[in-house]
Amino acid sequence: MKSFLAKNEEVQQKWLVVDADGAILGRLAAKIAPVLMGKHKPTYTPHVDTGDFVIVLNAEKIKLTGKKEEAKLYDYYTFYPGGHKYVSFKEMMAKKPQKVIELAVKRMLPKSAMGDRMIKKLKVYCGTEHKHVAQNPEKIEL
Repeated sequence: MKSFLAKNEEVQQKWLVVDADGAILGRLAAKIAPVLMGKHKPTYTPHVDTGDFVIVLNAEKIKLTGKKEEAKLYDYYTFYPGGHKYVSFKEMMAKKPQKVIELAVKRMLPKSAMGDRMIKKLKVYCGTEHKHVAQNPEKIEL
């Protein structure tokens, strides 16, 4: 018996569309991350990027459970002394709602060069329109 190992040239990547309208942030991200990694395919190989492209629509309609809407903070560092900044979830949703989904999914991917390539296959948009119609994406329910 031989183990199957996928090769970069043999990988078939599809385009998938997910509607985030009314979805819970963490649960949606936990379903998108394995699709980007390729774990939903029988040809999954850890050292080869076998994942699919994912388009997320209606990013501004994402929800959180409990009191996280008031309590959740995103932090970043400006690389200046005293430059540790915090942004609340409500403020982030008002300015960049697509960034909320991108950060949630990115933190569930591998922390390596492979993970950097995987996150580039995630396309997040506000509203129902996207510019990837030419790729003939399939609509999926997560």
